[in-house]
Amino acid sequence: MKFFIVLCTFTYSSISIAQNCTYTLTGYVIDLHDQETLTDAILSIEELGNTIKTNAKGKYTFDDLCNGATYTIRVSHPLCNTQTINVTINGDTERTINMEHHLEELGEISITGEAQKNGGKTAIESQVSNEAIQANSAGSLGDALNQLSGVSSLNTGNTVVKPVIQGLHSSRVILITEGTRLQDQEWGVEHAPNVDLNNAGSISVIKGAAGLQYGGDAVGGTIIVNPRRIPISDSLYGETLLTGVSNGRGGSVTTTLTKSYNSGWYGSIQGTIKRFGDFEAPDYILSNTGAFERNAAIRFGVNKYSYGVEASYSIYNNRLGILRSSHVGSAADLANAINSDRPLFIEDFTYDINPPRQEVKHQVARLNAYKSFDNIGKFSFQYDYQQNNRLEFDIRRDSEDVRPAIDLELSTHSATLDFDYTADNTIDAKIGLLARLQTNFPDPATGIRRLIPDYDRFDFGVYALASKTLEALTIEGGLRYDYNFIDAQKFYRTSFWEARGYDELFPELVVEDLGTQLLTNPEFTFHNISATAGVGYDFNDTYNITANYALSSRAPNPSELFSDGLHQSAARIELGDIRFDQETSNKISIALSRKSTQWSFTVAPFANYISDFILIEPTGSQQSLRGNFQVWEYRQTDARLLGVDIDNEFRVSEHISINNQLSVVKGQDTTLDLPLINIPPVNTTNRVTYTNKKWHNLKITAESYYAFRQNEFPDNNFEIFIVETDSNVLVDVSTPPEAYHLINLRGQLDFEVSNTSTLQVALAVTNLFDTSYRNYLNRQRFFADDLGRNVSLQLKINY
Repeated sequence: MKFFIVLCTFTYSSISIAQNCTYTLTGYVIDLHDQETLTDAILSIEELGNTIKTNAKGKYTFDDLCNGATYTIRVSHPLCNTQTINVTINGDTERTINMEHHLEELGEISITGEAQKNGGKTAIESQVSNEAIQANSAGSLGDALNQLSGVSSLNTGNTVVKPVIQGLHSSRVILITEGTRLQDQEWGVEHAPNVDLNNAGSISVIKGAAGLQYGGDAVGGTIIVNPRRIPISDSLYGETLLTGVSNGRGGSVTTTLTKSYNSGWYGSIQGTIKRFGDFEAPDYILSNTGAFERNAAIRFGVNKYSYGVEASYSIYNNRLGILRSSHVGSAADLANAINSDRPLFIEDFTYDINPPRQEVKHQVARLNAYKSFDNIGKFSFQYDYQQNNRLEFDIRRDSEDVRPAIDLELSTHSATLDFDYTADNTIDAKIGLLARLQTNFPDPATGIRRLIPDYDRFDFGVYALASKTLEALTIEGGLRYDYNFIDAQKFYRTSFWEARGYDELFPELVVEDLGTQLLTNPEFTFHNISATAGVGYDFNDTYNITANYALSSRAPNPSELFSDGLHQSAARIELGDIRFDQETSNKISIALSRKSTQWSFTVAPFANYISDFILIEPTGSQQSLRGNFQVWEYRQTDARLLGVDIDNEFRVSEHISINNQLSVVKGQDTTLDLPLINIPPVNTTNRVTYTNKKWHNLKITAESYYAFRQNEFPDNNFEIFIVETDSNVLVDVSTPPEAYHLINLRGQLDFEVSNTSTLQVALAVTNLFDTSYRNYLNRQRFFADDLGRNVSLQLKINY
């Protein structure tokens, strides 16, 4: 008997040795549909009792496995259905594991773990927190983005908020919503993005031009607004969020309802209404600054593993008042308004929105589809149609004339075709094509010289991106080509045409000479090359460093080329120049990150060198039939932007955390050796947060925001001749306001209403001490203080 046991033991040992149990099983755990890698997925081999987690890149590795053996692997993730698979080892084996998100994430705008980066592996990318999205429900996209380091805003009052990324804005910042590049005449400094923040599932910001798949002209960066994810599950769920605010004496209500099926079919509807009266500074009412916004969106489709189709439609309606004091009559009034400490017009509170005001309607219809092929990749196609109608109302001399002073209709057709290579999870590769046709029609029925002319525009783009992961090292690169063609029809005053020297430079553009006016047909073609290259290295699970170089090219937008007249809602005369070339940016960015449960930080310096940089600056004033206005002219120069963004988070204890952000950017006109205009001042934000999940998920945040004085600025002051006094008066439009410090508070509690419904109550106060201040990047700082204290109450119910 003993001999038999010894023989069996020897035989088993021999077989084990013969099996050569020295092989590895590696792979990635990814989301079934959007190919995002999943961090902290738990994998265990039942036969061996081994348990591991995926790393920050979603990768797992099992060592010392036997060749030819079949193992049972159990895979789980907090947001996924647990699954069990069998894997047979054939030498060193690779196996990608697809997981399906389930109902646990319903009703919440939440992201758990590391989401796949939209701008590649080495781009500097940040995400807006879910709390910031909800907290700004009654505000705008720009308000929510201000929570990120390196992102500020260019304001026209308090309701028109335009994102600024590391000192750059407007056409240099691409906005992608549901895969569609927003075409909403973003060239205007007071043209806020026409996006309903409440329809966002997640918001990411790529700082710089690394997101080549979205466009090669993102000199400043790319903002990506993704819709809420809908799981494959038989369910009906929704949420409603009500917000009331004291400053503006209004509020908002937004609601979403989603139905999904196990078969993959789904549908969702969402709507928002916002209504505010005149807002208030600490010492007076900001007359004619109300807002009335109404939005709706619907999407439906089918989402399968191998294919999917989705159709969606959204409409955005917004009516915005422009501070009455920013529109004045005479030169003396303009000088007095800018040099005065108080607005010239202060009236009683009202919900009326009178001229000057703007009304914007933006519609997007979209159809996209994808088809996946095992061991190859995924093809995606999208067509979208956008129509943007912008009306700007001036204070007309004839009070019975209710026509808008500007009536622009922009229609855009776009089609994209993309291919994602997914056969090897150590390689990310993507190629794509874009075609876009755009028509702008300024209605001549306004009776006022058109600021932006009729034009047709055609864009074509092609790109390729790839990255390779080699254990701790990641390398990536990309290349893009864009073709832009503009065909315009524009009337020029003969005197202006000759004063600019266009008669000698572009005589062939004149179609018809009408004496005091010339009808011209400018046609421009631009060829733009963009590229990106980067490396990333993981020192360990805690420290990571990335370095990225991005080359981007941007063709001048129609405003920069053709502006010639009064821009009503900007309250200034703007002059473009058809001699402009395209901008070219060379940007280098580095990011050192530390991630741990106790202390996390990111330090991200950057250097951006831009040749043929186009800027607009004040050069004087001009009297017109509708009043006296500042004159702002576009010009082209070379520029340099240097800066650093720093994020710190300290976990003091189980309940207390401290967050710090610091943003520095320095802009220089290297041709004239002068500071650039409208560069954000140094600013820092500090937050202390207390959480107690055991007490109704209590969360209290105290925030300190400090904006330093901008000490580097160009001198664009000018003199105005005052007829009444027969003298010249200096108008100071350059000197920045003083530094200021704001304290904000927010607290929230969750209450269980039923097994499937929760109620969240949040109370917030901004500008707690009712501080009087003026923001350097708020264009209305010339005429009035910024907002005073605001108390808001939010009620959110999930069902």
